[in-house]
Order: sequence, then structure tokens, then C-alpha cells
Amino acid sequence: MKTIVTGQRLYSLDALRGFDMFWIIGADDVLHKMADTTKAPIWEALANQFTHPAWNGFHAYDLIFPLFLFLAGVATPYSIGKQLDNGKSRQELLYKVIKRGIILVLLGVVYNNGLELKPFSEIRFGSVLGRIGLAYMFANIIYLYTKQKGQYIWCGALLVGYWLMLMFTSAPGFPMGDLTMEGNFVSYFDRLFLPGKLYLTIHDPEGLLATIPAISTALLGIFTGILLRGTTVEKRKSTALKIAVAGVILIILAQLWNLVFPINKNLWTSSFVLQCGGISMLLMALFYYIIDILGYKTWAFFFKVIGMNSILIYISGQFIKWSYSTDAFFHWLGQLIGDPYNAVILAICYVFVKWAFLYFLYRQKVFLRV
Repeated sequence: MKTIVTGQRLYSLDALRGFDMFWIIGADDVLHKMADTTKAPIWEALANQFTHPAWNGFHAYDLIFPLFLFLAGVATPYSIGKQLDNGKSRQELLYKVIKRGIILVLLGVVYNNGLELKPFSEIRFGSVLGRIGLAYMFANIIYLYTKQKGQYIWCGALLVGYWLMLMFTSAPGFPMGDLTMEGNFVSYFDRLFLPGKLYLTIHDPEGLLATIPAISTALLGIFTGILLRGTTVEKRKSTALKIAVAGVILIILAQLWNLVFPINKNLWTSSFVLQCGGISMLLMALFYYIIDILGYKTWAFFFKVIGMNSILIYISGQFIKWSYSTDAFFHWLGQLIGDPYNAVILAICYVFVKWAFLYFLYRQKVFLRV
């Protein structure tokens, strides 16, 4: 008798989401402070990985955003898929998906601009949460209304179509296929049609048109979630291996595509989608194998606490002055440590304060659900 593991929440999914957000809530600053303090080549190299390349290229920091979107896709078969199995109509779920997408877009506007009223021209509408909301929404609509073969076709068509669009277009006055910040068609489109202000004046890394390939990022997560949810207890190890192998293949394809279509987070290029999708699959396979198959969960609890309230802690900076809390509780510790490591210790304490807040919410079972 084969038992399919379909009902339970994946511990590894929450843990990996928390690991992803761990770097956003301040762990990256710990590396930068260590690099500044020690001037050691290894710390400087690690700190450099937690910066974004100016344009083309890839650093570890570039993975944080697409990994979160990928994981939203992994969760889809466990949420939307489960509700379909329980008899909810596609129309009802479509409403929920669209509603969630719109809420994330609005939260993104609030995160960018705060709650104060601003002139329309000074509002930035492109946002991380907005990109996640729109890409999640369209990927889930594809999931709801197409069979799995159709989902694969959509994923590939969006990536190839986006590539062809950029290869055969450009901003006025630039050669066809120009991929510079000013000359590419995506940035030009956003300058024409994205309201308010752009993050970099002539370009917004979370603009409208680059949402197209981001849908494929979410779809890669959905494919992974379908495989995980449909596996049997007996085949969990082979499932983890399949995901890891798929991840390696995607990374290889990304490097090949990079030769003609550079890996570029700002444009969310198709090669960038494959690069991040491949690494995300490798991480998902690793976390799934260690946590859900081997059963080593204790170490991952720290990350799970973060992952269970990831959106809340992301937007919390608009409403909570975390640096004040850190100084209030740990200023004495910085003085005790003294130069030069006091800055490193305070950066660690900054992360701890946020985690303690999330742990309190976790114990109270308070979770922000969008």
C-alpha cells in the first residue's frame, strides 16, 4: 500500500522561507559589519555576495527575491490544489487568488511610500511585494485553468517570448536588442506606462513588463510543489533527487542562455529565471531531504519562526523602528564589547530583536495571512 503525503504542511517550506527572509531582516548587515571591521578577504568576499551587481551578473543576494516567489509557487498545490480537491470551484479560488494579488500590490505601495499622502508623481508603484503579487496571481490562474502539460508550455513560452521581445526591440534611438539600462525595451516601456516615479529614474527593477518572466519563476515553484505533494512516503528520497537534478539542469541551461541573454536581475531575464529556479530547487531539495525525510527539524525551528510571518516582518520596518529597540536593549552590550566589534554585536542583536518579536507572535499563534 502506497501512502501519498498530501495533507501536511511542509516544515521544510516554512524553514526555507525563513532562511530566505533571515538575510532580509538583518543577517546580511552582520556580514557587512564583519567585513568592515576585520578587512579579512573571506568576509569581504562574503559581504560582496550580499550586494547586487550594478547590471549584468549574479550574486547570492539576487536569489532572495526570486526564491521567495518560487516558494509561493511551491505552496500553491498545498493551498489552492488542496481546496480544489476538497470541492471548491475554480471561480471561487480565482477570486481569492486575484484578491491576494491586489492586496500584495497595495502593501507594496505602502511599503515603498509609507502612509503619508504624496503627490502622484512622487509615488513609486513598482515594488517587491507588487511583483510577487502579480506573478503569483497569474501563475495561479494558469495553475487553475490548465493541465500540467499546459503549465509547462506557458512557462517555456513566457521565457522564450520575453527573450525574443527584448532581442527584437529597443528604446527609440538605440540598436535593436540593446540591453543597457536606458536602451532596453522593458525600461522604456516602464518609462512610458508605469505611473509615478521609477526607482532609478530611467528604470525600475520591479516594473511592469519584467513581471512576465517572473510568472515563470512562480510556475517553477508550482511544478516543484506538485511533485512534492504527489509523492509517496516510499518515494520521497527519489523525489528530492529529481528536484535536485532538475535544479542542476536549469543552472546549466541558464549558463548557456547567459551567453546570448545575460543573467540580469534588473530585467529578470529568462536566464536569470533559470539560474534562480535551479538554485531554488537545489535548496528546496536539500531542506526537504534534511527536515522532512531525515527528520532533523530542531535546527530549522529558528528559520520556521521567521518563515511563518515572512510578509509581516518584511513590511514591519514601516511601522516599527527596530534600531531604537536594539539600542534600548543592547546599547550597554555594544559599550561593553567596545571597538571595533561593537558594530558587529549590535547587528546580531538587531536580528535577535526581530526574531524575538516573531517568536512571541508564533507562541501566540498570530500570523499575517494575505
